[in-house]
Amino acid sequence: MLNKLSDYDFDLPKELIAQKPTEKRDNARLMVLHRNSGKIEHRRFYEIADYLRPEDLLVLNNTKVIPSRISGKKTHGAYVDLLFIEELEGNCWKALVKSNAALKKGERIYLDNADISAHLLGKHEDNSWILQMENGADMKEIMNRVGKMPLPPYIKRPKKNNDFSALDAERYQTVFAQKEGAIAAPTAGLHFSKNVLEKIKNLGADIAFVTLHVGLGTFLPIKTEEIHNHCMLKEYYEYPKELIQKIMHTKKRQGRVIATGSTSCRVLETIALNSAAHQLSGYTGLFIHPPYQFKYVDILITNFHLPKTTLLLLVSAFAGREHILNAYEVAKNEGYRFYSYGDCMIII
Repeated sequence: MLNKLSDYDFDLPKELIAQKPTEKRDNARLMVLHRNSGKIEHRRFYEIADYLRPEDLLVLNNTKVIPSRISGKKTHGAYVDLLFIEELEGNCWKALVKSNAALKKGERIYLDNADISAHLLGKHEDNSWILQMENGADMKEIMNRVGKMPLPPYIKRPKKNNDFSALDAERYQTVFAQKEGAIAAPTAGLHFSKNVLEKIKNLGADIAFVTLHVGLGTFLPIKTEEIHNHCMLKEYYEYPKELIQKIMHTKKRQGRVIATGSTSCRVLETIALNSAAHQLSGYTGLFIHPPYQFKYVDILITNFHLPKTTLLLLVSAFAGREHILNAYEVAKNEGYRFYSYGDCMIII
């Protein structure tokens, strides 16, 4: 059994890492991977409705990315970069903090041209810092006013004179984003335009929404060579009570449940595992890796992922490691664009 992290590695030329989105959302390339045979087709995302049927159920993650990256300064002027990842009680936040100077428990960080200060209370077990906002400062208001989109580190942006700010604010967000709380976009959903969604509705297929606030759990590196020893950090999810009825109706009429992205997939599979509990919200740390047996998801829409990650393991569990790594080699040879702003794959 292939249960070593090194079994899920591959080389990727840096020039294939997408630095900006396609001019039109739905014009990304679409690789169609047939998981039983390994057959591959090359299409465009705006043609995705060709692979759906009237009996199908498309599930999308309607989480909304918050502009949670903010610059600040320490008391003596050293710059810090903060990524606010979760709101806690007592006007406290968890944040990842980068600084050229050492950070110490008890010191202050100044934000918003030093008008706002935050107190470093200490470190969390996931290596983030706990910050308490002082003088009743409203961190959400500050983020919406001066925060930037929390792009992943492999997307490079200049620190000053960033002409991409407006583009990222629009395009690193799905057209159906509704519920604030994510620190990263559910990237497979970025390709959907209103036009594509209309085509799917006109086809007769049903559309449902779940919410999973993408957090550190999705992106935390795997540090154990034995895959099963990795522990996913939990992320908040919720879904409407009519979703299970829609899933059952879809299965009954031989339709297929189509998960858009790893986040929707993990919510659907969490629901399947907790089916007796009928829990409409909670936290999931479900780690899907080979040889996981999928219970609800029949088709997966997904981007091309980093090597040795939980995301690559999930798609490998769905389509098989050999099919996925072969598809990635084909994508490299064909010049597909990888990662968050990259091209897309539908696994049937």
